[in-house]
Amino acid sequence: MAIAPGDNHLLETIRSVLLVPLHPAGRPFVAAFVAATILLFLLWTPLGCAGVVLTLWCVYFFRHPRRTVPTRAGLVVAPADGRVQTVGPAVPPPELGLGPAPLTRISIFLNVFDVHVNRIPVGGVVQTVAYRPGRFLNASLDKASDENERCGVAIGLGDGRVVAMVQIAGLVARRIVCELKAGQPVETGETYGLIRFGSRTDVYLPHGTAPLVAVGQRMVGGETVVADLVSSEPARTGEVR
Repeated sequence: MAIAPGDNHLLETIRSVLLVPLHPAGRPFVAAFVAATILLFLLWTPLGCAGVVLTLWCVYFFRHPRRTVPTRAGLVVAPADGRVQTVGPAVPPPELGLGPAPLTRISIFLNVFDVHVNRIPVGGVVQTVAYRPGRFLNASLDKASDENERCGVAIGLGDGRVVAMVQIAGLVARRIVCELKAGQPVETGETYGLIRFGSRTDVYLPHGTAPLVAVGQRMVGGETVVADLVSSEPARTGEVR
């Protein structure tokens, strides 16, 4: 029996959701959910069914999809999936050593259904990795960038400029995973960590670099271009239509 074009699209969609690799950090959680589900089935079948749903959500949360990364020199890509919450000047975290002058910051909010694997926004060499404990306010609040637990990374580009990204814990996020070390060379789009269960990721652009995304825009980590370091294009704006 021939497969209609629409059926091909449906099969591809199913594969893209169900056959995505699992991030290693999620394996202990999935194993724990599976064990709990088995116990719940022994206690009461409806509870076991609920456990199956939660286990599938856990697998979905820790998915680690492959991405097609634009590799042209100068492009800065989104370090996370999610929605752009703010774009504007902000002083970077002091522990990164980038000075007190405001830089253009792009804040991306991740809900519990977004891919939570973080990616390198631009290739270079890691200059600084700085973790700072803090609170667990709602990551959608602007003050979360200053008060919440966070882990910042500064990447030197070789020409004196620096791009920084900051993983910020949220209301239910209780663990930031960052696998980078100072002096480590990195490439655009590489994965470097994740934040568990809802969070925010900020990107700080070098002075004079215009953001190419607008508030409300959906980001695809490792694919969406958020800035171009070799372009003179002005900052973009957006409208909901």
